[in-house]
Amino acid sequence: MGADRIPLIETSRRGLVRGAGIAASAGLLAGLPLTALAAQANQGEQSAAAFAELLAALAEAERVGLSPAYGVTTEQDRAEGRRFLLHSLLASITFWLDADPDRPRWSRFVSSQQKLLGDNPDAIYFTAPVRPTGRYVIRGNIAGAAYTSFTVETGTADGGPSQKLAATLNDTQFDRGPDGSYEIHVGGPPRPRNWLALDPDAGSITTRHYYERPKPAAADPSLFIPLTIEPVEPIPAGMRPSDASIAAGIRRAIRFFRFVTLDRLPDPAKLPPYISRVPNIFARPQPLGSNRSTGFAAADNVYLASSFDLKADEALVMRGRFPRARFVNVVLWNQFTQTLDYGHRPVSLNRAQTKLEADGSFRITLAHRDPGTGNWLDTEGRQQGRIFWRFLLPEEPIAPIETELVTLRA
Repeated sequence: MGADRIPLIETSRRGLVRGAGIAASAGLLAGLPLTALAAQANQGEQSAAAFAELLAALAEAERVGLSPAYGVTTEQDRAEGRRFLLHSLLASITFWLDADPDRPRWSRFVSSQQKLLGDNPDAIYFTAPVRPTGRYVIRGNIAGAAYTSFTVETGTADGGPSQKLAATLNDTQFDRGPDGSYEIHVGGPPRPRNWLALDPDAGSITTRHYYERPKPAAADPSLFIPLTIEPVEPIPAGMRPSDASIAAGIRRAIRFFRFVTLDRLPDPAKLPPYISRVPNIFARPQPLGSNRSTGFAAADNVYLASSFDLKADEALVMRGRFPRARFVNVVLWNQFTQTLDYGHRPVSLNRAQTKLEADGSFRITLAHRDPGTGNWLDTEGRQQGRIFWRFLLPEEPIAPIETELVTLRA
């Protein structure tokens, strides 16, 4: 997640509509009954104005982001794009509508019904808002994960765009009990262990819980990860929601929605070096830490990414060797960096799911149908899509991934 994505679409920021401007912006939403909403906004109801701004942002994302200018050209593309916009809207509302850094709570970042920012079938992610001057205590349990970490994101206050990684803490850097339980202090005076610093621009914390299991962890409804976050000093309950506070929450959701949809555009000159510019091949693996300047990245991951382009009778064979590492997997995404259907199809592989060759290497095949060779990644019949590799805390250099385009026999 985070850098676990290839950004796709962007448009310049538009001024948010307010007051008398609501009626004009409502024109973006032909057919919706917005006359009453505009009238309420013009009478000073802040939540009405903010709600109209949300509808206008959704309409703009559909009109601009799902256009040929951004590689969206077919009926299928547009349909999947609308699903992506709704997943993004769901996440935006879940995270930010009622976000309160004084009384934070964890929200599940992605799931099989909420896919965005390059999600991962083998991981559970949570996010919570924080205040840079706040002091908190996180309590949790490893719960069998191969890797657990916490990352402070900067620039994300009030739903803003993640700018870079600040403090990070993985499970080698905090103590835990024999049962896997731990307690981490956030903010306040430095501590030698189990402490996460808060940057002056800190706005949220992202957690990562990676698993290498025969079935994707993100598709397992029985998997429970105990996790709480509380302020050090208890804070009384706040006032009931008001017109102003609800309007502020809607606008936080809008900012995040625009960040993950309208404000993302790939610039080939600025793509990270781990992303191949040529379909069906991979760049050479980069050293650990090449992604640290990217928001919502994982500091301990080495990434490799490419696109696939396969005709109906073609398959892409990937060969390589797994390094000694805490976690490795490969996953297929659509053009909106959403995972394919990992709940019902083999669209990702971790080391526990991969059968090795006699010499210890792997041979993984992307194809539109099962080639019968094992280690199949199902493209769902897509001619084009994305391939994304994660290598977590590798202990040795990562061998290049060699690819070969082959013809499948009928």
